[in-house]
Amino acid sequence: MESVEVEQTQKIANNSGAQSHERSNLREIIAASGISERLWRLYAYFWLVCLVFPIFSLIQTPRRGISLLFPVLGLLLFTVTYIWIMWPHPLNDRARTRLGLRASTTIITGLTILVFVLSTMYGSAFLWLFIGVSAIAGIMLSFRNASIVVFGLTLLTLGISVAASPSLANANWLQIIPLVLLVRGLGLDMIGFVRLSDALRELQGAREQLARQAVIEERLRMARDLHDLLGHTLSLITLKSELAGRLLEKNPHSATQEIHEVERVARQALRDVREAVAGYRQHSLRGELDGARQILEAAGIECSIEYETQVLPQNIDAALGWVVREGVTNVIRHSRAKHCLIHINSTDDTVRAEISNDGYPRKESSTVEWGSGLSGLAERVANEGGQLEARTQSMSNGPGFRLKVEIPMRISSIVEAR
Repeated sequence: MESVEVEQTQKIANNSGAQSHERSNLREIIAASGISERLWRLYAYFWLVCLVFPIFSLIQTPRRGISLLFPVLGLLLFTVTYIWIMWPHPLNDRARTRLGLRASTTIITGLTILVFVLSTMYGSAFLWLFIGVSAIAGIMLSFRNASIVVFGLTLLTLGISVAASPSLANANWLQIIPLVLLVRGLGLDMIGFVRLSDALRELQGAREQLARQAVIEERLRMARDLHDLLGHTLSLITLKSELAGRLLEKNPHSATQEIHEVERVARQALRDVREAVAGYRQHSLRGELDGARQILEAAGIECSIEYETQVLPQNIDAALGWVVREGVTNVIRHSRAKHCLIHINSTDDTVRAEISNDGYPRKESSTVEWGSGLSGLAERVANEGGQLEARTQSMSNGPGFRLKVEIPMRISSIVEAR
């Protein structure tokens, strides 16, 4: 009974962790798209302006009873459906595909029939609702199906508008042409949003795969290094221990020497392991620059590195290694950069590191909200007496981002490096 409860608790914890990871990824993808949830809803709900025309039509032509109730309920049903479908961000794939093809087709067909009946019974002003139907089709359907439906709605709007006119020459083209263009244009806009969402999701998946592959390769490298480092030593310890055991009764003096030799080899192995672990933990600036070039190029970001500095003290070299790692990580995770420049130079008094990219930040402002990564990096730099600056910058092709660090070259550090 207890084991079943433990398994259920573990499943709940795993599901909660997976959902938390999924929400975190979704927030990162939405931030990378440059279209926040608030901005998306502001844009989507703006097109409810199409309700103005049928509402004015009902006000100008007073109606009573069922002749008023039916169009009012129709407008209310259209509005509720539109708001419900457009509420999730297009990047929220789970929310976007929650209905399936059959339910989506039913909703779009039902709204099309509703608008057609309203426009036939109460005037062409209700044709403006086809703008919202076209937007819903672009969001809910696949690229091929959405393109067909949007094209069909455009022709249907044009056909009904012309048919409601006294003649082709006397048709109100100043109203028909903008209406048809909006039905077509908004539908294609929504199709474009969905295509962009799919591309961003694939890019995020590719980046996560690259990160997992990097972790696997690092584990394999550590396994190879530890095998090469300890394989021979442990074999030697095993052989000498067996030899000491055999000599213990026949030649105690030789057995004692072998045991001392085992101790010496074991101590040397311990030192080698400590040095190897220290090497893994120590961030080398040169190593981080090489790694930054590889991971940026793998993510499709052009990388330029300008390294103009003397031999740096170990503590400053390690601090700059952390700067490069965190800066490049932020470029990959939080921007849509196409080019990244890493520039490092030094004088007798100061060493400077600057990482700039042409990606768009989350918010168009001169200041940047620091996460845990930048905050931790600022603490590392401050421990060396340096300063960190992270802000947007203007570039030739639009706004970009710059991470700048300055660390003083202390006399004690220079002596230590020498």
